[in-house]
Amino acid sequence: MSATVVTLQPPHLVLRTEAGDRYLPLVGNNCWTIGRSKDNTFVLTDKWISRNHAMIQQMDTGDFYLIDLGSRNGSFVNGRRVSIPVTLKDADDLIFGQTELEFRCPDLEINIESAIDIDSQEFTATLHVRRLISVMVMDIRDFTVLTRKLDERVLSEVIGSWFRQAGDIIRNNGSWVDKYIGDAIMAVWFHGAEGLNSTEMLRIFQALRDLHEVTEELSKTYPLPFPLRVGAGINTGYAMVSNAGST
Repeated sequence: MSATVVTLQPPHLVLRTEAGDRYLPLVGNNCWTIGRSKDNTFVLTDKWISRNHAMIQQMDTGDFYLIDLGSRNGSFVNGRRVSIPVTLKDADDLIFGQTELEFRCPDLEINIESAIDIDSQEFTATLHVRRLISVMVMDIRDFTVLTRKLDERVLSEVIGSWFRQAGDIIRNNGSWVDKYIGDAIMAVWFHGAEGLNSTEMLRIFQALRDLHEVTEELSKTYPLPFPLRVGAGINTGYAMVSNAGST
């Protein structure tokens, strides 16, 4: 009888404490927040950590991103302070305040003892369907110049606050951040078979307006060398979208 032994450990954080390591699973959701406030997914009682310090988000591609939420003392990955969302890799060291964690996302380990009967396996088929979607991409203008002229701590707070509020605005208007591209975000809205209606279009442009207002407000809040500006593009059309299903 053929057999396959599969060992899969779900993604998780390892919290280093004097009492030993704690296991913080990254399952059951696609977004986990970290901070002192009790409304966070993971509450860390470290006085150097902000109430809402950072967020880990899993994208549809399976990638995990760490986003600093404008914390005062910063978030660090392998000793480097995070200003824009960073893709996490297995065994990355994370530091929030004086708290150290390790990100673990081990690969699927398969030990094949012998050939497997194909009828005994469950396969995942990818179905591509044609959907009407709207895509918005927004980036921070002159970001490279800003990184050269601004103190690292202030830069991290400003950009972290922008990403946090941008994510909230996009979710409140019926979408989500589909991808982080350096200092840019991409959001996708899916439309019904009957086509795009005026209410859906208004929500997209409401998100755009709110993002512009948040950007202006940050320019007034922080001592920046020049006003913070963003640029955006919106495109609506048909695209082939994949859905996963078991057969």
